[in-house]
Amino acid sequence: MTRNASTPAPTSTPTRTRTRTARTAALAAAATALLAAAALGTPTATAAAPAADAAQLSRLDQAVLRADVGGTAWRVDRATGTVVVTADSTVSAAELAHIRRTAGADAGALRVERAAGTFTPLLGPGDAIYGSGYRCSVAFNAVSGGTYYFLTAGHCGNVVKTWYTNSAQSTLAGPTVGSSFPGNDYALVRYDNAGLSHPGGYTAADPYVGEPVKRSGSTTGTRSGTVTGLDVTVHYSGGGTVRGMIQTNVCAEPGDSGGALYDGTKALGITSGGSGNCSSGGTTFYQPVKEALAKYKVSLY
Repeated sequence: MTRNASTPAPTSTPTRTRTRTARTAALAAAATALLAAAALGTPTATAAAPAADAAQLSRLDQAVLRADVGGTAWRVDRATGTVVVTADSTVSAAELAHIRRTAGADAGALRVERAAGTFTPLLGPGDAIYGSGYRCSVAFNAVSGGTYYFLTAGHCGNVVKTWYTNSAQSTLAGPTVGSSFPGNDYALVRYDNAGLSHPGGYTAADPYVGEPVKRSGSTTGTRSGTVTGLDVTVHYSGGGTVRGMIQTNVCAEPGDSGGALYDGTKALGITSGGSGNCSSGGTTFYQPVKEALAKYKVSLY
């Protein structure tokens, strides 16, 4: 499966296309989601909270996780001494109150924002990689020894054992040899078709807040935006929590799952999930690519 700087790579949220209704439900439960940024409970954000120390921030992070409210994403903002919780449209006031109660005495350091839409998988048609009635996208090509692979989303790899380059599934790409979701969201697929090219040209790098980035996907092509958060935890409405994610304001739509997040020739992430669309905008989350490379002991080239 080809993927290079000039060819849009796979994009946002668990966006794999499903041809069977029965499998759509299973995918929704296992896949990640695309999310749109907005304010929670209020038009933008709640009033600034007093800065918390490292121990309090750690307790808050764990408290939000224990609250177990689907449709939320959160990150520790050490610069302001707060934990920023973003809630999608399905999260009720009662559920937000539950999060605050779970935080107990540390709740004053919570900052709550609302996101339009729902943190759920985006499924849709398009040219990408196919298997078992699903469609996802290639992120980056990788190598180990003389064997070539590509990275995609873990929620895609969980449900597809063999991938093809066309919807008719007549041109083999290769098998999924490793997959992780939830917790993480990355998968490794081995090229078993010697007739497919697999160009490189990327170097794995760490993103930074404010970095201008591009996201490529099989549905919406290449879109631009900036990194808005790091080390973000996302609890998708359809089920599944992932940690250590990159958050951006780049839009994405169904069918973009598994795609690439990059800055020039710097490979940054693999599209996991979010909400919104490329007409009104949205928020997206990405699995850091360095973690996937280390897990599978492969390298970009």
